[in-house]
Amino acid sequence: MLQKTWDCEAPGLGCDWRDVPFLVCDAEMSSLDANSGELLSLGWVFIENGAIALESARHYLVKASQSVGQSAAIHQLRDCELEEGRSAAELLELFLSAAAGRVLVFHNAVLDTAFLDRLTCREYGAPLLMPTVDTMMMEEAIFRRHEKVIQTGDLRLHACRERYNLPSYPGHNALIDALATAELLLAQAKCRSGDNNFPLRHFL
Repeated sequence: MLQKTWDCEAPGLGCDWRDVPFLVCDAEMSSLDANSGELLSLGWVFIENGAIALESARHYLVKASQSVGQSAAIHQLRDCELEEGRSAAELLELFLSAAAGRVLVFHNAVLDTAFLDRLTCREYGAPLLMPTVDTMMMEEAIFRRHEKVIQTGDLRLHACRERYNLPSYPGHNALIDALATAELLLAQAKCRSGDNNFPLRHFL
């Protein structure tokens, strides 16, 4: 399945961002360490033609192999709920099918992709290796270009959204955070491009 996803033609780096199909994702985990924690849920939504395609929104729970423990206080996912979740292998197949031909988007991609890489390495013997946009890193680059000091919390999703006057959403739900990240990406793109052509390479 991973090879099939790789074989789908990805958008060129010179494509205007409005012509790029994006898959905006967010994950909830039992730990911030991919070596010891587990993926508990994954949410995503498409961006097509510069707009969020709400009908594409998906949210999946993942059957955990051990108790979520104290992490339940953050993501509000209980062991009893996860018992009805998908297997990690099944979730991965759904994700790779959705990701085919698309550019991935995360807020703090290093964290989310570490867990997904672990799954793809286990199931297919290789990491994701797909083009990925990180809205958090885009915000960090803006701070650095303007020589602004980055304070603790400045790059969190809700703080980034506030700077674009986007509404406040409850956090730590994978689908809500995926939608929030999609809105943030559109705001970032519009702010940087206006009505002008703005190629994908400037996002990566």
